[in-house]
Amino acid sequence: MKFRPEDYGPEIGRILDLAGGGQRPMPLVRCASVSRQACDEIEELRDGAIRAGLYLHCGCWDLAHETADSVHNPDGHFWHAIVHRQEPDADNSAYWFRMTGSHPLFPRLAEEAEAAGYQKSAPWDPFAFIQFCEWARQQPASAEARLAAEVQLLEWQLLFDHCARGKNG
Repeated sequence: MKFRPEDYGPEIGRILDLAGGGQRPMPLVRCASVSRQACDEIEELRDGAIRAGLYLHCGCWDLAHETADSVHNPDGHFWHAIVHRQEPDADNSAYWFRMTGSHPLFPRLAEEAEAAGYQKSAPWDPFAFIQFCEWARQQPASAEARLAAEVQLLEWQLLFDHCARGKNG
């Protein structure tokens, strides 16, 4: 996937630029905010699913969790599942993926993950990926940890794009 922050307008592009331009590796375990300024600017956005994704990308974990919890649809549940996977709380993440159901992004995510080298991806199984991330985070310098972070970034990019383009972009 070719992710370009400028595709989402100047306001979102500026926020993304403050935090790695939508290319920042997604951590296997939540970490501190990468840009307080970005987190402050996200607060001004109206769409909850977009805010949840941006908060997550910028490392504003508590705000990502709170915002995802307020979005009562499969996109919000998907964000909520990712937030808990990074907490890490595998059981809670699995709960939110059950709430998500079969998300329309799963086929594309399976393709992108397989192209990146993740072999357990067709059809996409979010529960297997939770377990892969659990295993990989215990070996932070491993090739698996790098792959898990790369697939999480692909997942983030696809879900953010889906939310920002009104689901059909």
